[in-house]
Amino acid sequence: MGLAARRRGTMEMVVLVLLRLALMAAAQQVPCYFIFGDSLVDNGNNNNLASLARADYRPYGIDFPQGPTGRFSNGLTTVDVIAQLLGFNDLIPPYISSNPQSLLSGANFASAAAGIREETGRQLGGRITLSGQIQNYRNAVSQIVNVLGDEDSAANHLSQCIFSLGLGGNDYLNNYFMPQFYSTGSQYTPEDYADNLIESYTQQLVTLYNYGARKVALIGVGPVGCSPSELSRYSADGVTCVERINNAVQLFNNRLISVVDHFNTNFAGAHFIYVNAFGIFADILRSAPQHGFTMSNTGCCGVGRNRGQITCLPFQTPCANRNEFLYWDAFHPSEAANILIGKRAYSAQAPSDSHPMDFRHLAAL
Repeated sequence: MGLAARRRGTMEMVVLVLLRLALMAAAQQVPCYFIFGDSLVDNGNNNNLASLARADYRPYGIDFPQGPTGRFSNGLTTVDVIAQLLGFNDLIPPYISSNPQSLLSGANFASAAAGIREETGRQLGGRITLSGQIQNYRNAVSQIVNVLGDEDSAANHLSQCIFSLGLGGNDYLNNYFMPQFYSTGSQYTPEDYADNLIESYTQQLVTLYNYGARKVALIGVGPVGCSPSELSRYSADGVTCVERINNAVQLFNNRLISVVDHFNTNFAGAHFIYVNAFGIFADILRSAPQHGFTMSNTGCCGVGRNRGQITCLPFQTPCANRNEFLYWDAFHPSEAANILIGKRAYSAQAPSDSHPMDFRHLAAL
């Protein structure tokens, strides 16, 4: 085959890829969705790691069509719900099962036990920290460039994608508030620790921006002091949330809003938003009976006080009325709760749900 013919063949392949992307975009609000985070959104990236932070066994996935996939839920996660609302026909696959073509529609890089800090979650074994997730994304960008033919085409494509990041929870539960394994709780005041996390987070976000991310959603840390695990450890009555944990988390969340404003003001073409997961979940918790939840302080699957002292064990029998439980296990919301959270992240029900806009408006930019 001559050089001219090879070039023509390459151009035809690129045109076909671009046509496919255009057809996909017609059915979807964005052409691609990239996800970074921890066990709240991990959908299988930890399955092959030597780690205690895995959920590729029953009863995880008991209400998911494919069974246990690595999702820390009985069914859908919040990003699954958001992907559906964005118009994706298929859920975003984990990075470990991606290929160059599938990367054009996005990938989920999240890893259970991951944190912003490198050491976070190490007592649980293998995990992919935020820096590792960003490195995997950089590798993915190289593959996208190869598929689309040049960096400009890849940059244009990525500028239309949505990126969501939800990290920080493990930096508190599996670091700062775990003195038996970590010294950060004695090294930093809550204010200084939040500053440290934000500084590291911002550096990673700059890298993400430099590799094409323009529409970025930063999902705040939820009220983790209300989880069955923390209630079982620190709550006298097993119902009252642990305020010292929630207060520390809110210091981090409040700084995230400033990060959003910083990028939107100082980085060309950046459209960052903050999703107030803490406020959304706290609102659902306050009005749990109105949403059909009869149990809001106990896991559906777990062992001990609040079913939160030991999280869901392999082949353990979970509760039968899963839609009535706010929490699936010691740490993670149930599918029913994830659906509510995902819907409010996508389309805000209150002005405080997101800043300066929600996923729906971000997708429309």
